[in-house]
Amino acid sequence: MAALRLKNTSEWKNSQTIFSSPDSALREVREHALEDNKILIMATPKIKEGYLLINPQKVSGCEKMASTINGAFRMGEKITNFPQIDLVVEGSLAVDIEGNRLGKGKGFADQEISHLYSKKAIDENIPICTPVHWLQIVGQVPVEDHDEKISMIVTPEMVIRTDSITEI
Repeated sequence: MAALRLKNTSEWKNSQTIFSSPDSALREVREHALEDNKILIMATPKIKEGYLLINPQKVSGCEKMASTINGAFRMGEKITNFPQIDLVVEGSLAVDIEGNRLGKGKGFADQEISHLYSKKAIDENIPICTPVHWLQIVGQVPVEDHDEKISMIVTPEMVIRTDSITEI
């Protein structure tokens, strides 16, 4: 449901290229991106094999398969030169309304975001989003120096931006 709410945001509608972590919880987000004819950039698990580009034109009719890790490896292509990314989607175990997120504890999402900044594929104006269930929103997430903030939390019921809550 959060993936469907994300699909109805202006950030999604205005994007042409979407980055997603390979989290299984984001598979539907990746499928929606391909169905909506958006270029999908996906990190490989643990960033071991870099990043993949999945072209929606090349996977037409196979979006569900292409949105999986195995499908992305089979149907995507490895990239080193990033296109401009319009929206970043990361998975989270917990988030707070200040934009702090908690992942699985290995720092891969922070590495991915940092890498996108370093490659100039994103800048501070690009939304960094996480779809979660409202129960995953907590009072405060512990923060470390390397942690990257998110700017948008999407639940099945609402969209929370770092400075306001907007019902859709």
